Amino acid sequence: MGGMPLFSAVSPLFVGRRDHLRLLADQADRVRTGPPETLLVGGDAGVGKSRLVSEFAATRPAGTVFVGACLQLGVDGLSYAPFTAVLRQILRERGRAPFDAAAPGGVGEFARLLPELGEPASDRRENRGILFEQVLRLCEQVAGEDGVTVVLEDLHWADGATRDLLAFLARNLSRPGTQVVATYRSDDLHRAHPLRRLLPQLERLPGVRRIVLEPFTREEVGVQAAAIRGEELEHDALDTLFRRSEGVPLFVEALAAAETCPSDDDPDLPDHFRDLLLEPVRRFDETTLSVLRAAAVGAVADGIEHEVLHHAAGLPERDLEAALHALVDANVLRPGRTGYRFRHALLRDAVHDEILPGPHSRLHLRFAQLIDAYPDAVPEDRRAAEQAHHYHAAQDLPRAMEAAWRAAVQASRTLAFDERLGMLDRVLALWDRVPDPSDRVEGNSWAEVVSRAAGAAISANRNRRALELVDEALATLDEDADDDGTLTARAVLLRQRGQARSSHACTGGVEDLVRALELHPPHMPGYSQLLALLARESAMLREDRNPTPEGRVLQELNDTGRGFGTLAELAIDAADTGSVSDRCAAADARITLGGVRMRDGDVEHGRPLVERGMAEAIELREPYMEARGAGNLAHFLRELGHHEEGLRVLEESLARHEAWGWAPYHRSFHHQNRAEILFETGDLRQSREVHRRHLARRHGDDKHQHYVQAVEARAAAAMGDAVAARAEAGPSGDRSMLDAHRMDVVQLRTTGLLDAALAEGDLAEALSLSRDVLEQAALERSPGYTWPLLERMAEAARLGAERARGEAGFGETARLVVGLVGTVARRLPCNGLVRPAHAATVRAQISEVEGAAPPSLATSWANAAAAWESTPLRLHLARARLREAEARVAAGERERAVELTRLVFATADACGASPLARAAEDLARRLGAGLSGGSVPPPAPAGLTPRETEVLRLLATGATNAAIAEALFISPKTASVHVSHILGKLGVPNRATAGARARELGLAQAVPNLLIQRS
Repeated sequence: MGGMPLFSAVSPLFVGRRDHLRLLADQADRVRTGPPETLLVGGDAGVGKSRLVSEFAATRPAGTVFVGACLQLGVDGLSYAPFTAVLRQILRERGRAPFDAAAPGGVGEFARLLPELGEPASDRRENRGILFEQVLRLCEQVAGEDGVTVVLEDLHWADGATRDLLAFLARNLSRPGTQVVATYRSDDLHRAHPLRRLLPQLERLPGVRRIVLEPFTREEVGVQAAAIRGEELEHDALDTLFRRSEGVPLFVEALAAAETCPSDDDPDLPDHFRDLLLEPVRRFDETTLSVLRAAAVGAVADGIEHEVLHHAAGLPERDLEAALHALVDANVLRPGRTGYRFRHALLRDAVHDEILPGPHSRLHLRFAQLIDAYPDAVPEDRRAAEQAHHYHAAQDLPRAMEAAWRAAVQASRTLAFDERLGMLDRVLALWDRVPDPSDRVEGNSWAEVVSRAAGAAISANRNRRALELVDEALATLDEDADDDGTLTARAVLLRQRGQARSSHACTGGVEDLVRALELHPPHMPGYSQLLALLARESAMLREDRNPTPEGRVLQELNDTGRGFGTLAELAIDAADTGSVSDRCAAADARITLGGVRMRDGDVEHGRPLVERGMAEAIELREPYMEARGAGNLAHFLRELGHHEEGLRVLEESLARHEAWGWAPYHRSFHHQNRAEILFETGDLRQSREVHRRHLARRHGDDKHQHYVQAVEARAAAAMGDAVAARAEAGPSGDRSMLDAHRMDVVQLRTTGLLDAALAEGDLAEALSLSRDVLEQAALERSPGYTWPLLERMAEAARLGAERARGEAGFGETARLVVGLVGTVARRLPCNGLVRPAHAATVRAQISEVEGAAPPSLATSWANAAAAWESTPLRLHLARARLREAEARVAAGERERAVELTRLVFATADACGASPLARAAEDLARRLGAGLSGGSVPPPAPAGLTPRETEVLRLLATGATNAAIAEALFISPKTASVHVSHILGKLGVPNRATAGARARELGLAQAVPNLLIQRS
């Protein structure tokens, strides 16, 4: 072993990075009392990410830093690797207590990652969200007064489950105490790398920051080299070292640790860094090299255990220890508690790649066999994935397939859907390359494995891959076969294709679900779930005036007496086995059926069904089902005008989810419903605060995103925040909602877009959008969100008709829209408290477009206001009162108009609805009245009366006497007299000069757009 470096291979001095070290320390101090933060540390390989993190960790109080690393060789199928390491460290140092505290009722889902804790519950997709929630709670539990730092190293090798959990924590950690630090190689992020897509998403979150470490400067390279060699380099030698190392600390270490420092004319200087890394390695004797090669093959996770390396090396204990001492002394391997890890992953990669094919296969095969021979040497959760990796590398395909199958089962146990899909894809890839493939996967056929892979793809939200798998499997099944097995297999595949299509807001899968129902034998497992799923999806399906294929399928279901209500009843009847899946199907169907009946006004029979479905979901510990029931119940109570009760239902459900540690995704669904109720009751600030605190960072599910953004867009518009309304609603001219297969998505997106357009004063877009949706979607078949949508459409038509008086091109479209609105409104039910008020408002808007006389119009708006008085929707009431006030003025009832205007302003001001408040202010000013009984109008300039001031405002816009008369509810002759008085008092010769003088006084700014349009 002669010829080894004479100098330290690693700088004993921490060089540079002081600002970064301070940044980490400051962040750790902040999170002790402030909100959690995440720091993403990037940089090229060897630039010093791990050294920075380890130096930082050394400064923190003992027991507050927990470190986990991603797999260095990228073993497929092994999920949550860094988090599992962190959890094991917490368990080792803190015991079970924090796990019990984070998982109500026991260790819960933690057992999926740490089998030593016990057995987890059954494998259901719901449990993944609960697992994530429990990890979040565990972080909060262990934080204590000193805080906690979770370090995730080598994120570029992270599996999909690890990335998902990291993103979840970044979005949902809220209590003080937790710092997350994640490192990654920036030079490894190729164009299609999943981390490349994730990083920008994380950076947009509050509390997430990214830094990139740069190579050392020449001066820093000199300091590092001097610390390694014990002496400073000569000027020329330092220049050469800096140039050759490019300032990368790992390169500097390798070059500076050589016996002679490199120079430009050194003929033996390696041209490639891999050779540079291997130069000291090649000086070891053959025995030491054999141990090093075995370590490189076996170190698939965060190092290699001593016991495993001992058996793999096959050396006497004394020889093994001598070799390990040499490797540790040379800083090639670093010892841990029970094993070893390479100083740097690049060094391990270089050693591994140097192994010849024969020894490479034999070593991988040896490690695969050792896992069976010494199972306790490898954690249970890693065994199958590591064996799959080793057997595959050894080209032992039959056993690689068997191990991949076991790894897929393990990934299912940990709810790591991407990893399960990856392992099943490997099984399918090996299917035709091994004998008796079905025997190696527990007797499953190729189509059954494909079906499992498709299920994993759906759970992982990789619906395109699910569709590819299902189509491939369906093509192999005999369409003429009528045995139960084949029929069920086809039905399951069609159901999966329907689920994959239905998971996206703009595609639908009802056709596939109907076909699956036709094929599925009723006595075979899964029939009740299929019925419940089809009932739920068809109840939400959007219908068009010119039906799509899915619309025709739905019509056929209705025509044959198998509408969604009947399907739900059949699902309840079919769920008679008492199995968990059947009980879930029955609960799902009851919630669907109860919701449909409540929607149609049958609260007496509908509500008990929803509540029973919720009770069953609670008993079964089904978060999604319980949340769906509570959300539906609150929704229909809101539609019926029982907003306070709906809010109570949501808050009770939220309390259950919090107490049981259920997934925040379902809680965000409730917060969206809360925001909607608060918006409708006029609590605009609180509605937007709910969005900011609970919803703004949680748009991961594209269907849920439509609901969240629509409510925020409407609340922003009501408060006069047109920019935020447009940002949430989507771009002007967007018609993508017309591709959505869910009717509520069409309705909500359209309403949000309409409010954004009206807030911007873009009547052309509002009318065009209204016409397009009315002509295409059969809105009358889904009354829930249709009534408020019709009201906004009718408002656009009313404003369009007003503008048409002074601007051509709006009248015809306004009349067309209002005619279509009237047709739909006549077909909609008016049960409950809210729908009759919407109906009265729409009738008043239609009357206004049709040119009803002022007394008649005042009566129509008074009827609308009276209807709103029976509801808690105070802003709707205020808007109706404002329109009634305008009509009362035109009918000569000025005192009543003033009284109504003051009520409108008080409500709008209390709610923060500034556009409505300004409209009330403007009307009061034009009426020459104050906004309270004892108030008087503000003094006018130049001795003008209040009425003359209002005329002057309009003169600034270029308004004619006729337009002034209409805006101020006076005659043109009176307007002319006011203009003459104004010219005299201001001492100006004409109307144009008077208008310029008004603009100098700042009077023109208060004139509403509508009055400008009239002139």
